[in-house]
Amino acid sequence: MTKSGNHPSYPHKIALIGNHLPRQCGIATFTTDLLASLAEENPSGECWAVVMNDIPEGYRYPAQVRFEVNQRVLAEYRLAADFLNMNRVEVVCLQHEFGIFGGENGAHVMDLLGNLRMPVVTTLHTVLQSPSAGQLAVAKRVAQLSDRLVVMSQRAREILREVYGVPEAKIVLIHHGIPDVPFVDPNYYKDQYGVEGRKVILTFGLLSPGKGIETMIEALPTVVTRHPEVVYIVLGATHPHVKKEQGESYRLSLQRRARELGIGDHLIFHNRFVTLEELCEFLGAADIYVTPYLNREQIVSGTLAYALGNGKATVSTPYWYAEEMLAEGRGRLVPFKDSAALAEQVNDLLDNEVERHAMRKRAYTFCREMIWKEVARRYLELFNEVKAERARSPRPVFLAKTIDAAPRELPQPKLDHIIRLSDDVGILQHAKYMVPDRYHGYCTDDNARALIAVLMAREMIPNCDVTTNLACTYVSFLHHAFNEETGRFRNFMGYDRRWLEEVGSEDSHGRAVWGLGEAVALAESADIRDAARAVFEKALPALADFTFPRTWSFALGGIHAYLTRYSGDSEVRRIRETLADKLFEKFKQNATDEWPWLEDRLTYANGKISQALILCGRHMDRAEMLREGLRSLEWLMTVQTDPKGHFVPVGCNGWYPKGGTKARFDQQPIEALDMIEACREAYDATNDSKWVSHAQRCLEWFLGRNDLNAPLYNHKTGGCCDGLNADGPNRNQGAESTLVCFLSMLHLNRMRSSQIAVEAALEKNAISQKEQSAHVQ
Repeated sequence: MTKSGNHPSYPHKIALIGNHLPRQCGIATFTTDLLASLAEENPSGECWAVVMNDIPEGYRYPAQVRFEVNQRVLAEYRLAADFLNMNRVEVVCLQHEFGIFGGENGAHVMDLLGNLRMPVVTTLHTVLQSPSAGQLAVAKRVAQLSDRLVVMSQRAREILREVYGVPEAKIVLIHHGIPDVPFVDPNYYKDQYGVEGRKVILTFGLLSPGKGIETMIEALPTVVTRHPEVVYIVLGATHPHVKKEQGESYRLSLQRRARELGIGDHLIFHNRFVTLEELCEFLGAADIYVTPYLNREQIVSGTLAYALGNGKATVSTPYWYAEEMLAEGRGRLVPFKDSAALAEQVNDLLDNEVERHAMRKRAYTFCREMIWKEVARRYLELFNEVKAERARSPRPVFLAKTIDAAPRELPQPKLDHIIRLSDDVGILQHAKYMVPDRYHGYCTDDNARALIAVLMAREMIPNCDVTTNLACTYVSFLHHAFNEETGRFRNFMGYDRRWLEEVGSEDSHGRAVWGLGEAVALAESADIRDAARAVFEKALPALADFTFPRTWSFALGGIHAYLTRYSGDSEVRRIRETLADKLFEKFKQNATDEWPWLEDRLTYANGKISQALILCGRHMDRAEMLREGLRSLEWLMTVQTDPKGHFVPVGCNGWYPKGGTKARFDQQPIEALDMIEACREAYDATNDSKWVSHAQRCLEWFLGRNDLNAPLYNHKTGGCCDGLNADGPNRNQGAESTLVCFLSMLHLNRMRSSQIAVEAALEKNAISQKEQSAHVQ
């Protein structure tokens, strides 16, 4: 059956999920080109895109982009699925690479795929030979939810079978698309770039340290000695994420090295993101194309595909895609970081014009099946296949999820009120309603929490300049708070910047250790990490003399976080063991079956104690400690849950004595966060989804599911009321309450992301066991 114009009967509505120009990245370029090619080959159909945004405001997209997703916001993935379902899209083509989706290892995308009704074809832009456990779980789930997996090399096909256990029938090889350009003499374009009469070596693509351009620069002196007419063109803007973190340091280092080697007259940088037309002209002017990449496990390279499709003689390092594409005389391979070998091969090709042109012709001829027209046609044929398969074997009827069945929506965390409370000293303790209150000044406790909050927020709040600056302020405060003479932190500072004490409480010291340890684990900046580490190490000796279990628990949280980055630090591990033993011994001395607690009354920060027992039991291989930590947390959840099902933290107006009556008010926000953090640790230890439900209940306390049905979180300001009293919320929005509410949202988002990955792995295992059982029968 055909449509008018003799076009096959392809699906009428097709949606691509990925990135799209003008966002600058390889997947955006690929998605844009594939979408345009599909539309050209399927003119009577509709082809459009759902895109991931790495900045909240998005980009100025063309009309074919129909839906945008903030990649950090889990709820938007389900909305994207709803949008595709409601618009009756017939086939979805997902562009998959771990880094373009939110959540751990890009797990958020599974919430989108799991809610789609139509067939899914997933194009894999990354296939790892040695994935982490999290990457493996996510990749397997994506494979399970996809009707077909498209790879762009034979090596990727082999890895999918051997490492990921994907059936051969589910894998399809479709080459990376390339523009259809004529086979031209390089001299045709050279005059318009000012390199007429010179031999041109070219590298193009978004610039980042992994490109290995320094290897070609190191090779240039040898090349220039034999061929003084050579010029090396490096074409492409610095990758936006690299530029955001490192500026132009890599490009500048390359330029400095070129000057040191005396080959500055033979090197041209074009620091811009070029159009496809310009790119083809630059490629047309090149005599030799070079890809000196450093990562062997690169499974595809659009830049190499484009170069070969333009008929370029190519020299490359032996990453997987290059090994495959340059076989049978289509290019030359040299060892990684071997500038001498690279120079030798470039010189040999420049010396042997006949061989160079023969190599160009072999590459150009091989790539004729890779032009976008052919690639689009192959995708459309594949879309027809999966659509027909679904028609023959439909999946279970899609049921709309009620609010009870679907995960509850979470507010998007906002930094607004945290920024409002912060100045160049640190974060102020208190506020009058939403207005910062300078009268009470600052405290170490809040600055430690604030440091954790802004570093955790980086994955959900994209403005890294703001979070980096705030983190520097809070680390600076903690550095100043540490009294070198006493080895202890001071806690309270007046607004006039004078300390109100020489030694703060044990708890403030423990919280400071917690904040600094978390900063060591969370900070992407080595400068922030090392600044935090310096104070962290100085603060550890004082812990030996402390006697309060909550102080031990705060410190253990920071120590554990520190050890996630520096696991081999034996001294810190010994301190952890000592504190954990003290905490557990106190627990065993006092806990009973009816009262599984280390004291005769419940007071404040109770969840922190259970969390410390769980994380130490888990990571120190102490089964009894882990078991008692989980038991105490279960009990805490029971005694702090109303029969109607909402969270009721122990009130600070009387607490909860053993055998006595639990105080109902005043309920403090910090108790909800401590329980959420403990539940997150419990979930990581057990994979039991009840802990996610418990954490959700605690978060909803902030949102109005509490004794008074009164929300404490202010969606407009991003602040949180200071407590829930018998007559209503305390409307002051101070630092502690705001920070713990903010952290609660971040932790629950991370739990949701982990839950998606865990449930994917469990479902995959269940299906495998069912298949094995059926095979045995």
